[in-house]
Amino acid sequence: MATLNLRDLDEAGQRAALSPYQISDRGLRKIFSHVHAKDRVSLADLDLLPAETRHRLAQDTHYPDIDVVDRRRSSDGFMKYLFQLSDGARVEAVRIPLPDPAVVRELKEKRRRGEVAGLSALPTAKYTVCLSSQVGCALACAFCATGKLGFSRNLATWEMLAQLRRIKAEADLPISGILFLGMGEPLLNYDAVIRTAKILSHPAGHAISADAISISTAGIAPAIHRYAEERHPYRLIVSLGAAESTLRARLMPIERTHDLARLREAIQAYAATTGGRITLAYVGVSGVNMGRDHAQALIQFCAGLRVKVNLIDVNDAEGAFSPPTEEEIRIFRDELSLARIPLARRYAGGKDIGAACGTLAATQRGGEVMPSDPG
Repeated sequence: MATLNLRDLDEAGQRAALSPYQISDRGLRKIFSHVHAKDRVSLADLDLLPAETRHRLAQDTHYPDIDVVDRRRSSDGFMKYLFQLSDGARVEAVRIPLPDPAVVRELKEKRRRGEVAGLSALPTAKYTVCLSSQVGCALACAFCATGKLGFSRNLATWEMLAQLRRIKAEADLPISGILFLGMGEPLLNYDAVIRTAKILSHPAGHAISADAISISTAGIAPAIHRYAEERHPYRLIVSLGAAESTLRARLMPIERTHDLARLREAIQAYAATTGGRITLAYVGVSGVNMGRDHAQALIQFCAGLRVKVNLIDVNDAEGAFSPPTEEEIRIFRDELSLARIPLARRYAGGKDIGAACGTLAATQRGGEVMPSDPG
């Protein structure tokens, strides 16, 4: 019975697993590229391997996959994929359209000069993909639909890569970035997520730049310390929700086990190894965490840290929470601006198909149902 799954192995893992086959370094590199970059399910055409080795590998290896259940495109171009795993569990991934950065810079400059006013739709030049790392989630954040599902299990590296592989095969434009921001808490599946990121960024893997790979966490402090000690090159995004302990515990129960004080220590450790700004994701909820006092608490939390804040409107299909008003956002932004803390309001697309931040729940609703190879 074939037991060796090469799709689940990074370069070091593959080298160890294939050591009994006595394959040259060149041969190992070719196999890695065949499996990950070229998505091959046979090594039969690798002539640099002896025929006997190819025969043994054909008997010993297998290439599991996941099934696409549903594809839906939203009115704003986001595409959500619903996948079924071999055990029947379901997860989602989102293909996010991005404009050319040079076009964005040009538009910003025109706005600065007063030549353009208001929002402008820009043509899609590439995609980033938001991947799931777990089936469900155990953290039960009040504003997150995934948390309401509860936790079932971690995804294996090959299952995370399979999400990208299926999306990439149908994409009409390059995929240049990855977000571990889908279903689940990535740092509670630490080893598999890091292994996945290594394959994604490997030149013979998917060759995605390490600084275009972001790993989001609700604040698993010990894992952030470990991440800092191991000096991984991928971007880390920390979701805060609130900078006052009682309120954060109500919104994000993780506060009861990894509180703000411990989280801040972990962020400081991470900052010391990167030297860059830390990205804090702040889900804005009208009347809950967007007051002047909440901004001041955030400013106090950020004191002494080089941070930037990504403000994301809450998305709650059940209607328990509402996005902040423009007035709340203005006051919040002004407070942070006075403290010289940069704030960027991030667009959460795909709302009509349940693809926006906080809405992933393995659903099939809204949007345009897409056939295979939708482009």
